[in-house]
Amino acid sequence: MTMSDEATSVERTLTTVHVALRDAISRGRPAAVATVIAGEPLGTKLFVSGEETVGTLGAGLDRRVLANARALLDEDRSETREYETDGAGGATVFIQTYPAPFTLVICGAVHAAQALANLAVPLGYRVVVTDARATLATRERFPVVQDLVVAWPDEALPALGLTSRAAIAVLTHDPKFDEPALSAALATDAAYIGAIGSRRTHEDRRQRLREAGIAGDQIARIRGPIGLNIGAQSPEEMAVAILAEIIAVRHGRPGGMLTGATGSIRGAVARPEPG
Repeated sequence: MTMSDEATSVERTLTTVHVALRDAISRGRPAAVATVIAGEPLGTKLFVSGEETVGTLGAGLDRRVLANARALLDEDRSETREYETDGAGGATVFIQTYPAPFTLVICGAVHAAQALANLAVPLGYRVVVTDARATLATRERFPVVQDLVVAWPDEALPALGLTSRAAIAVLTHDPKFDEPALSAALATDAAYIGAIGSRRTHEDRRQRLREAGIAGDQIARIRGPIGLNIGAQSPEEMAVAILAEIIAVRHGRPGGMLTGATGSIRGAVARPEPG
């Protein structure tokens, strides 16, 4: 193969990788692209999304890079890694991850829900608002959200297929909505479940859920009162407190003040390397 043929082959692979990545992002599927940025074969790319792969970095690299790319996707981060190869000097590979959008489900189309949706969408969240009251769950009130579901929460939540890349905020402040929503939320793998209300309201709610037969360790997943303790009063301030708590939980952070904090203050808490 001539140098010209090799260049053409690389260009075709790059185009195929970019098409696959664009398709994955448009479908909301997690994906990663690994690129050799130093060493050989310089500039080659490998795309991975689930079991689908496109391109190659060479037989000696693909298996190791694929395993690392999938692990980084699970951790929601990108990284540059060094690999030993048959050639001198090895290869430096940048693994760029494109996680599926994190889903925020808001149960209750109330004023605080409007503020929370308006805050979450620009941060890249896929926002779903659900409420059985059709007069509240309207496009006029929630123009920015991706999905509006007019249904009781115990009907809506199971149909969404929520994974650990989801948060559920129950904002209805009405037991006839709250408790079905929380029961359905606890049946999902959502990383975050929070419910509005005072400490007394939350304790009463916990007691009723226990009486309904829900296990204590499951009830303990509910964060209530919802949000960080910043003294929020208005719907907009409540939205800041709620979304800040969701971000903290996603990153494994306690959500306290940075003054006096130690270690890195950006992103998720570093996970130990496997032994």
